[in-house]
Amino acid sequence: MTNKRVRIGSRGSELALWQARWIQRALLEHHPGLEITIDIIKTKGDKILDSPLSRIGDKGLFTREIEQALLRGMIDVAVHSLKDLPTELPQGLTIGAICEREDVRDVFVPHSSNPIRTLSGQPRGATIATGSLRRRCQILHLRPDVAIVDIRGNLNTRIKKLGESRWQGMLLAKAGVLRLGWMHIIGETVGAETVLPAVGQGALGVEIRVGDGGTADLLAPLEHQPTRCATTAERSLLRTLEGGCQVPIGAYARIEGAGSASTLVMDAMVGSLDGRTIVRDRATGAPADAEAVGVRLAGVLLRKGADRILREIRDTETGAHESEG
Repeated sequence: MTNKRVRIGSRGSELALWQARWIQRALLEHHPGLEITIDIIKTKGDKILDSPLSRIGDKGLFTREIEQALLRGMIDVAVHSLKDLPTELPQGLTIGAICEREDVRDVFVPHSSNPIRTLSGQPRGATIATGSLRRRCQILHLRPDVAIVDIRGNLNTRIKKLGESRWQGMLLAKAGVLRLGWMHIIGETVGAETVLPAVGQGALGVEIRVGDGGTADLLAPLEHQPTRCATTAERSLLRTLEGGCQVPIGAYARIEGAGSASTLVMDAMVGSLDGRTIVRDRATGAPADAEAVGVRLAGVLLRKGADRILREIRDTETGAHESEG
């Protein structure tokens, strides 16, 4: 029996609510008359804004409280940026739909007083803001002369902080900027060949309870199989590497070609915190073998030196955490 009412759980930022409302509109388009409400749930990541994500070291920073509400039956679906969703879900939950992906790339957003619009064109010693170790690593690999500062908060907060700063600019995910209609702030779209995106970047994941067939049926028209295939490969790689927000890992999978000639292509990287060492490679395979492609590419990276990089990062984290305690 199909549900007549759906309660959506979402974070309260402008972007998170845009995503929840997009799912709401999409559901209503396919199921007119469905009653849909949106409940705002504050997560740990929304509450702790004075520490870098890498220092908090929690893979469920932006999802756990919403998932708990879902498990308790307080909501029926949880809408997430897929890049925030850990690769291991709590028992009893599953991803009911992965929607068509927005642009996966990052963008450089210059300070309003900075006439140089591109990341590569910034002067020596320029200060660039990012809250991502993945971006930090790849920027420093390309431009070891720049200074990287950490920035936290939702998109609105980050834009405000940039305006109040003396930084030359910052990097953001293009998907969020486009969804909020802020194309005018983009100085440059940074190609994936320059800075690989985060696993799942640009995609929305809709989480539901295992066994909730009614909600699964409602979500079925929102599923985008090519995006599911690509992000399955990326999440498989991340799971194999046991990475999280505290590890510089980037990946971009996509389907090239059509029909029986289609091929899944994935690029991925693991880098050191200072950007001096980056291990990068590519794997291809059949779209139906997405999970295996991710595992295989992770193995290639580990054999090429990613195992040493990851071990050094985790040893550094352990030491830092112990000294703080």
